Amino acid sequence: MVRKIDSATRIPVPGGKTIDEYVGLANSGDPRISIAYMKAPAGWDEPAQTPEFAEYTLVLKGTVIVEHDEGTTEVGVGQAFVCEPGERIRYSAGPDGAEYVAVCLPAFSPETVNREGE
Repeated sequence: MVRKIDSATRIPVPGGKTIDEYVGLANSGDPRISIAYMKAPAGWDEPAQTPEFAEYTLVLKGTVIVEHDEGTTEVGVGQAFVCEPGERIRYSAGPDGAEYVAVCLPAFSPETVNREGE
């Protein structure tokens, strides 16, 4: 069945970043996938996490910096980053901030992101 999604649900996160989920548990109730638009201010960062889902990140503006076991990867406009379930990662934004789309399989949930310190 075709479903139109008229708006997103804003998911609260600290540090000035916004997450607007269009498809997923919070907005459409879909546990199979989440699709969210993220906007992070310059210098934003978050605690390391070891998610139980795969995450596909497409950068639209600025730079997303990804710390992982192999080092640090800077992902710029028009580039993407893939994180497999169980990989420890830490995201931050570059000096101009970042806007990006994240797709998670299965859908993102606070219970399965496994952020350190939470």
